[in-house]
Amino acid sequence: MSLDKIVLIVDDIYLNRQVLVKSLQNAGYRVLEAENGRDAIRLLEENDVCCIFMDIEMPVMNGIETTRYIRSQMSSSKSKVKVFALTAYNNSTVHDYLDLSDFDGIITKPFSIHQIEKILSQS
Repeated sequence: MSLDKIVLIVDDIYLNRQVLVKSLQNAGYRVLEAENGRDAIRLLEENDVCCIFMDIEMPVMNGIETTRYIRSQMSSSKSKVKVFALTAYNNSTVHDYLDLSDFDGIITKPFSIHQIEKILSQS
């Protein structure tokens, strides 16, 4: 938990972003937010982000497309950033129908801020 760690929250729903943003700021993190994958890529290019929490279903560029782009098209250091999928799908649906192999983990909504803080403490 440090102000030198920047976390990126990517979700098209403003309220979802704000819950995470406020909680992480209160825990001492610097937080950036994007409402779609295209904006997330721009922010990642401009900042040294330690971890991304990425919604799956978004307009413009969804979370799966965005994470694939990060892994395959960005510089070596940027492509290795930890990316965690945020999804309202249950675990069996996620694994049966979505290829989430580029993600470092899956967090099912609703989640607790303690889950997020635990992930960040290991990043």
